[in-house]
Amino acid sequence: MFYKEIYVYDNDKPVKATFRNYTKDDFGQLIRVQQEAFPPPFPEDLWWNEEQLTNHISFFPQGAICVEIDGRIAGSITGLIVNMETGDEDHSWAEITDNGYIRNHDPEGNTLYIVDICISPAYRKLGLGKWMMQSMYETVVQLGLERLLGGGRMPGFHRHSAELTINQYVAKVLAGELKDPVVSFLLRCGRTPVKPVANYLEDEESLNYGMLMEWRNPFKRS
Repeated sequence: MFYKEIYVYDNDKPVKATFRNYTKDDFGQLIRVQQEAFPPPFPEDLWWNEEQLTNHISFFPQGAICVEIDGRIAGSITGLIVNMETGDEDHSWAEITDNGYIRNHDPEGNTLYIVDICISPAYRKLGLGKWMMQSMYETVVQLGLERLLGGGRMPGFHRHSAELTINQYVAKVLAGELKDPVVSFLLRCGRTPVKPVANYLEDEESLNYGMLMEWRNPFKRS
């Protein structure tokens, strides 16, 4: 199972952060983090529920990771394993994650797929999202998988969609001419772009596009 302690920084103050697999005892706090991160009018039925969380720790406990600060859960990241070859990536978030229930988890697959990453707003200045992604990279290496893959929103796209295609928008973000809150964050985490996918999720700001981005296991050669 996964466990590590590191120090993150709150401005110039070091703060101990504990990264570990979450368990049933954490469900209340995990749902609280979702409520804090996605307050109304975000639909309540899209927050994690106990059945989903139970599936996470039952089907793939290695892919269910949270971070604690002073004994309080500040965020979580969840994944499942799928079998997917390069070039076969067209899918929606709902299809690939079983709407977050991960009943399609494949222990014999080759790709760790990110279902969700969530940080409570009070802790976002600590850089925990990048460290949680790093924890998933370590899980990829430990399990001998080929890569980590996941789709990100592109909330900046709607401001430029009148004059740019989705591929042009991505190219400008990668060239540093535009900044997208999610894609730019994932680039800073070490993820590299695969391709944008239409109808990935219902999101007006992204015009329903998702940007698939991967991290290749440097110890595996395809």
